[in-house]
Amino acid sequence: MSSKDRGARAVRGGRLVAGWRTGLPRLVLLMQAGNAVNFFGYGLILPFEIIYLHQFRGFGTATAGLVLAAILGSGTLVSPPTGALLDRFRPKPVLIAGNLACALGYAGFALVDRPAQAFACAVVAGAGVGAARVANQTLLITLITPEQRPASFALGRVAQNVGLGIGATVAGFVIASAQHLGSFQALYLFDGITYAAFALAVLAMVPNRRVAAAPGAAAGVQGGFRAVARDRRFLIVIAVNIVLIIVGYTTFANLLAPFVKTHTRVGPGAIGIIFLVNTSFVVIAQLPAARVFTRIRRAHVFAAASAFFALALLGVVLATLIHSVVGAIALLAGVATVFAMGECVHAVVLGPLVADLAPPHLLGRYMSLYSLMVTGGFALGPAIGGVVLAISPDAVWWGGALVAAVIGAGFLLSGDFIPEPPAVATSSARFDRTPETA
Repeated sequence: MSSKDRGARAVRGGRLVAGWRTGLPRLVLLMQAGNAVNFFGYGLILPFEIIYLHQFRGFGTATAGLVLAAILGSGTLVSPPTGALLDRFRPKPVLIAGNLACALGYAGFALVDRPAQAFACAVVAGAGVGAARVANQTLLITLITPEQRPASFALGRVAQNVGLGIGATVAGFVIASAQHLGSFQALYLFDGITYAAFALAVLAMVPNRRVAAAPGAAAGVQGGFRAVARDRRFLIVIAVNIVLIIVGYTTFANLLAPFVKTHTRVGPGAIGIIFLVNTSFVVIAQLPAARVFTRIRRAHVFAAASAFFALALLGVVLATLIHSVVGAIALLAGVATVFAMGECVHAVVLGPLVADLAPPHLLGRYMSLYSLMVTGGFALGPAIGGVVLAISPDAVWWGGALVAAVIGAGFLLSGDFIPEPPAVATSSARFDRTPETA
């Protein structure tokens, strides 16, 4: 190989590495690594929760489903009070308490043998998840500059996908090799340990910072949620993005598999590969996407995410017209990739926008409603989509594409309604910090 070829390869390699640089402080990298470990623990139990409660604890499937719903419900109820708490107190102790509640609740599932015990564990674990999720984002914001927010939210998405993907894969091998009660109990106990370990790491290594208060405002006192409710721009952003989460994230996560299994020639094994393509793309592309799209106007980034979702939704309908199994799998793998592109682009802009819209003394409340928006979208998506799927299966996909296209057009016409990030002129340097912050 000539020196010229070696130089070209070195340049390409350097660009690839540069795409993965975040410029985030080491402390933030440590916290995101801890989040990845937490999601790994959750991934260990996620695919098998109903199987464990039904087959090994003797609960009816309806009861098992209600137990899981109790986790989501308690997390939802706890999020707004946590936001108010974070506007009065520092986020570090709230995050530690939330993770310890998660550890207690999920480890407790290993020992339940009656529904009442399972519901108690679900409430404790769900409350911990709701509190920890809001406190985690709030604490991370105190550790970074506004220019670093896109990188932090992007890295959080990577941590989530890596943790869940590896956890679910490991759990599958564990259960396949030893399908008995002790295997499930070990998974739940290990999940609890990951939460407790993260709480200890935060206690020992993360500074106990307070969110900066607005001039003349007592933190969390002036206005409360009534002040948030008067922020018309924030409420519109939240409402529109709930819809975008429903037609983008939840249709793929919850409705694609049953639709594909019923209306195409693609089998369960191939469906698993399609989902693997999606998560793998997010892990690989999320950080480079953050580097590229933070240089573009936020309204245009939202429009791009909407366009990716619309194209992917239409691609699902096209898969029903292909009679070749290989062809249908190839098309759906492309659909999964386009969905992932939409997810990567959307994640770059949404979280940082919410943080920028929040007055410092109301940051906890804003982040709690941001958390509720995500939870609400994932709860409403399967409910609405399931009804539409029963009435007209194709309407889920072309109807969702139409909604996404309308939202994208609205963003293009929004003008200055979507504010640009602080110091937008220095966006090209957002990920190129000095060595001590790398």
